[in-house]
Amino acid sequence: MEKVSIHTEQIQLDQFLKLAGAVETGGAVKPLLLEGCIIVNGVKETARRKKLFSGDIVKLKTDDGDFEYQVTR
Repeated sequence: MEKVSIHTEQIQLDQFLKLAGAVETGGAVKPLLLEGCIIVNGVKETARRKKLFSGDIVKLKTDDGDFEYQVTR
């Protein structure tokens, strides 16, 4: 699991995945959501602007493999 540090109290899912280097742009998150490739805290996520807080776990399933990130502050 890769820990990704944020400098604010919260961050939007699309911004977080961009910060983590999982996607190049925030817009690249939408198709991943539609395909059910993003899991937040064990639940399939559908909202691109879902607010994430320290301690949240984001799992991303892609053709390149499965990735797991933890939001830290």
